[in-house]
Amino acid sequence: MSGGYEVIWSHVAENDLRNIIEYIAEDSVVDASNIFEKIRQKASNLHILPERGRIVQELREHGILQYRELIISPWRIIYRISGKSVYVLSILDSRQNIEDILLKRLIDLKL
Repeated sequence: MSGGYEVIWSHVAENDLRNIIEYIAEDSVVDASNIFEKIRQKASNLHILPERGRIVQELREHGILQYRELIISPWRIIYRISGKSVYVLSILDSRQNIEDILLKRLIDLKL
């Protein structure tokens, strides 16, 4: 594969990450910084082999197969591959009702 993929963060994903980090920083700035780096690095690595992420199970059950995820427990990086681009769409806490959050976001965005 020549050139790899371009990784593009949506505003929603950036806001998700900011909210996660701000929440963690209330208890520990060091932990927040470490988690920020882990999540950003994992997402950045999608420029190589983005297909390695699994299809989001909650969406698969609705016949929606184009969204994939990587796990950094308890967070899930939700993304979509389009051409030579990888779009990071959301960073969600797996302890929440992911199905409801994702379906609402997809309906709101009309993707």
